Amino acid sequence: MYIPKYYKVTDFHEIKEFIQRNSFGTIVTTKQDKPIASHLPLELHKQGDDYYITGHMAYANPQWKTFEAENDNVLVMYQGPHSYISSSWYKRENVPTWNYQSVHVYGTASIMSEQELEEDLILLLQKYEGNRKNPVLWKNLSPQTKKQIKGIVGFKIKLQEVQAAYKLSQNRNETDYINIIDKLQNEQNPNSKQMAELMKKRLKN
Repeated sequence: MYIPKYYKVTDFHEIKEFIQRNSFGTIVTTKQDKPIASHLPLELHKQGDDYYITGHMAYANPQWKTFEAENDNVLVMYQGPHSYISSSWYKRENVPTWNYQSVHVYGTASIMSEQELEEDLILLLQKYEGNRKNPVLWKNLSPQTKKQIKGIVGFKIKLQEVQAAYKLSQNRNETDYINIIDKLQNEQNPNSKQMAELMKKRLKN
C-alpha cells in the first residue's frame, strides 16, 4: 500500500485496536493470476508469539481452495471511516482530497480443523451475542443447527507484515485542521461525523 510519510502508522498496539473495531475485512487471493476477494467478519488472535486472523466462509465459496492450491499468500484489508475533504475548507487555495483509515495485513493462510473452527465460532458468538438479552451462544444451539458447520470452511492467517495509513489532514496547519473538523461535523454523512471525531481525538493527543 502506498503510504505518504505524514500518514504512516507503525504502532502495532494502535493497529490492533483499529482491526478489532473494524473487524469486517476483505480477503484477497489469486486464482489463475486473477485476484478474487471475499468480505467477511474476521477476528485477530495471539497464539504464543504470533498473531493470526481467523474467520470462515461458505464451503461453496471457491476462494478457500486458493489457501491450499495455487498459493497461501493472502492480503486482508480493513477500512475505517472515510470522508471527502473540500478545498473550500482551507484558508488558502488548494486541491480537495479524501481522508481515510486503512490497514493491510499480509500473511499465509491455512485451513482450520473442524475442532478449531468450532472453537473460533464459540468466541465469535460470545463477542457479538454475549451482551444481548437473549444471546445465541454455541452451547445453546441444537445438534441439528450445529451440523450446519459442515457448510462452512474455517481458516487462519498468520500475520507476516502489517501496513497502516491514517490520512487525517496531518499535513494541514492548525487553523485549517480545526476548520475541517467543524465542517465535517456539519455534514449529514455518518462517515464524515466519525472522521471529525477521529481528528478531534488526534488533536487532543
